[in-house]
Amino acid sequence: MTDTSPEVLSRYREQLLALPPGIRLAMASRMFSTAKALALAGLQLEGRSATASVREQLFRRLYGGEFDALEAERIVEYLRAAT
Repeated sequence: MTDTSPEVLSRYREQLLALPPGIRLAMASRMFSTAKALALAGLQLEGRSATASVREQLFRRLYGGEFDALEAERIVEYLRAAT
């Protein structure tokens, strides 16, 4: 759902694409850093950030819905082994 008109969305997209690639990359990096900080804050509020599996919890929160259950478990096992 959006309350933004197609014309405004098109203009916004054009303006973003007009930026140099390095600037767009920096913007994306800052957005990810913010999302990660918010996810960590949420885990802390839930009292789950003190556990040893913060990396696993972050993965599940940020990417859990992007993988089927089997692939997600493989990734979690890798994260556990890398710790």
